[in-house]
Amino acid sequence: MAFTAPTPPSSVSASASAPGDNRYTYYPLALTVITTVFFMWGFLTALNDILIPHLKAVFELNYAQAMLVQFTFFGAYFLMSLPAGRVVAHLGYKKSIVAGLIIAGIGAVGFWPAANLRLYPAFLGALFVLATGITVLQVAANPYVALLGPEKTSSSRLTLAQALNSLGTTIAPRIGSLLILSTQVKSASDIANMSASGQVLYRAQEAQAVQTPYIGLAVVLILLAIFVWIFRLPKLEESTEKADTNHHSLLDALRYPHLLFGVLGIFCYVGAEVSIGSFMVNYLSLPNIGHISEREAANYVSLYWGGAMVGRFLGSALLAKFSPRKLLAMFAAVNILLLLTTIATAGTTAMYSIVAIGLFNSIMFPTIFSLGIERMGPLTGKASSLLIMAIVGGAVMPYVQGFLADSIGVQHAFFLPLLCYAYIVFYGLSGSRIRTAPVDAQS
Repeated sequence: MAFTAPTPPSSVSASASAPGDNRYTYYPLALTVITTVFFMWGFLTALNDILIPHLKAVFELNYAQAMLVQFTFFGAYFLMSLPAGRVVAHLGYKKSIVAGLIIAGIGAVGFWPAANLRLYPAFLGALFVLATGITVLQVAANPYVALLGPEKTSSSRLTLAQALNSLGTTIAPRIGSLLILSTQVKSASDIANMSASGQVLYRAQEAQAVQTPYIGLAVVLILLAIFVWIFRLPKLEESTEKADTNHHSLLDALRYPHLLFGVLGIFCYVGAEVSIGSFMVNYLSLPNIGHISEREAANYVSLYWGGAMVGRFLGSALLAKFSPRKLLAMFAAVNILLLLTTIATAGTTAMYSIVAIGLFNSIMFPTIFSLGIERMGPLTGKASSLLIMAIVGGAVMPYVQGFLADSIGVQHAFFLPLLCYAYIVFYGLSGSRIRTAPVDAQS
């Protein structure tokens, strides 16, 4: 059985296009507006890293149970990416971004009743709605940024936008630590020993620690939706599903090997990145690693995400000059070495090696994403939906690592993200290459 491959849609070939073709027009002002959206979903995503240790203590969860936060949040990407793709096809990029912001705002409001009820499933439900909104944003905004200029610099442009995403992920842990981890969570036995009035007061303070930041975020999300709505943005409909006159399916898109391997690449990358961030507070507070409080450990989570921000600003310049594929493989290889170091050592060496991974995570998502949708033409929307679905790696990998941490310890469980980075090395060196035809089984 032989495998041959499709010629990528000619509508997005690297050759020169007709004058006025939006694919080759640069929109710096539109790019500036959309980067604010990247900032917000980065902030919301990284706040989970602070929410996890808080809910773990409040509900006295084990690691696997605590990772249901990420399982629910990133599971929404898998379940809602296809509906989000249909929303983008129907509404277009701009209206879909507005819709995503509003849905995320509704999810953030859901934290108010969840905190009052003090029910773990209620928190997970609010997170799912919030993540659904972010899924719509991801499906619309990532390809939109990639299309706001020449194809050859799409990786650089998307990396620059993701740098603002990383600014959000850098700030969120610090703000979250001040608001959510500001008080020591009491155990069930400690609460039982308190007076009735003391218990009521403690429950109110505990709820407010979560309610205040998320209600504030809801307000910001709605205001941002209004801002995007009133701003004139280019439609770029020639790369949405409206331009797909042949009505291709998702399976048609997956016949392109570079996209198929890219979907697996996003799954591995997000799984590794989220796993490391999710365990970092608990890991750094271990006696043999950092021996610090959870609030102090949250500052190192900010450094982890801050490294990604710095790396993306630098990476945007590097990607404009050097091969995205080679840089991707090199950065993934460095992260393998850093994980080997943190697994095999202790103390400050283990601490800083795990934090440094953020710097080399920097270019991975935007590079894998832009390589995955490269030369997909009217299939770009479906390719984007598939790549966003693959973010479910952020649900699966932390949950699996939670089971590993419960059985072999947090430190040794980091071998799982190590395997993920090994796959990314393969994708950069081989899997991302553009073949000449769809993968069709032929006799």
